[in-house]
Amino acid sequence: MTDQTLTLMAVHAHPDDEATGTGGVLARYAAEGIRTVLVTCTDGGCGDGPGGVKPGEPGHDPAAVAAMRGQELKASCDVLGVSDLETLDYADSGMIGWPSNDAPGSFWQTPVEEGAARLAELMRHYRPDVVVTYDENGFYGHPDHIQAHRITMAALEMTELTPKVYWTTMPHSAMRRFEEMMRESQEDLPEPDPAEVAEMEKIGLPDDEITTWVDTTAYSGQKFDALAAHASQGENIFFLRMGKERFGELMGMETFVRVKDATGAAVPEKDLFAGLR
Repeated sequence: MTDQTLTLMAVHAHPDDEATGTGGVLARYAAEGIRTVLVTCTDGGCGDGPGGVKPGEPGHDPAAVAAMRGQELKASCDVLGVSDLETLDYADSGMIGWPSNDAPGSFWQTPVEEGAARLAELMRHYRPDVVVTYDENGFYGHPDHIQAHRITMAALEMTELTPKVYWTTMPHSAMRRFEEMMRESQEDLPEPDPAEVAEMEKIGLPDDEITTWVDTTAYSGQKFDALAAHASQGENIFFLRMGKERFGELMGMETFVRVKDATGAAVPEKDLFAGLR
């Protein structure tokens, strides 16, 4: 099997998630001649509007925000060299507890079987060798991330395909470095609340539980630029404030947990396509 026949499919919730969680692997594998398919499930309409106006505030137009974020998503994909962009265009459900969680037509309110059937159709078309999405908690509990996980795993059950399947994660060692960096940049940052610390510890995994470490340092500049393409959400993207060099130091390794595999490739592994080439 040649690299040109291999396909990576990443399933994400919103515009900009592709850059934050998988920008490095999308750029790296595109550069290696692998077809990269991005599926974005929602329209991002619960993001910031012009001037940073928030959902529910006067002047926030979800349809206009979604249109703007769609253009930014295409720009990000161009930066990362994504071969194929597919958008399911469900309404953004917003953060957990927001009224938009319950809105008819929101991704969170969409039956899993419906979303999975649409995604399964895309899987049959692209026949991915590797599929990447979130874990059961959507990495940090966002309703749309959880729903993306659910429809991805259900879609795989609907097809005859047997790709390697990965969930994005972050090693606890990297999270500690991130916290240290935040404290260095914000000297007046208060000591974290013990309850918040306990919640943070639910995010990511101990280093020894991570199966796959992909070095994307050479592509961290592209990853940074892909994030920067989502300029309308810049206020919410802390990583952009650290500059390219520091960003590359912190975000140059992308980590995953392998949850399905038919290759028998040994873990820990350094390549999502280990055993396939």
